[in-house]
Amino acid sequence: MLYDVNLFALGAGAGILSNVNLGDIIVQLAVFSLLLFLLRKFALDKVIAMMKQREEHIAGEINSAERSHQEAKQLIDQQQQLLKEARGEAQELIDSAKKIAEEQKAAMLQAAKEESDRFKESARKEIIQEREKAVTALREQVASLSVLIASKVIEKELSEKDQEKLINEYIQEVGEER
Repeated sequence: MLYDVNLFALGAGAGILSNVNLGDIIVQLAVFSLLLFLLRKFALDKVIAMMKQREEHIAGEINSAERSHQEAKQLIDQQQQLLKEARGEAQELIDSAKKIAEEQKAAMLQAAKEESDRFKESARKEIIQEREKAVTALREQVASLSVLIASKVIEKELSEKDQEKLINEYIQEVGEER
């Protein structure tokens, strides 16, 4: 049985597949069906199992990658938190150091002021002592000069004791007036 099959493919002319034998087509379909049956019976289950195994392996790898990604993200977050804490601690240390430096500066200034005040007070006391010494020396000189002058003026009218008494009284009066 020969059949004349005219196929037109996208405007192609007739007779491309002319004189195709239907028996050959049937035999080829039967062989193809047998091949499919045998493949399904013996190989398809193994191929499907292998594909399923491959699919599970890929899914496991994807899940593992996602877990690794999540862990990495958590580690990054932890590292950022630790970095933020370290920066905070560093800032606290800097602030503490500044505060200590300011306190030391204030203490040093206070100590310098106290030392200056002590020097001033010491100098003031020394000045007062020196002035008192000078006043005492001046009194003694004035007294001796007064005695000398008075003795020359009076020329032995008063005794030396009486002159000294008069001079001391005079010095006391002068000291009280000041």
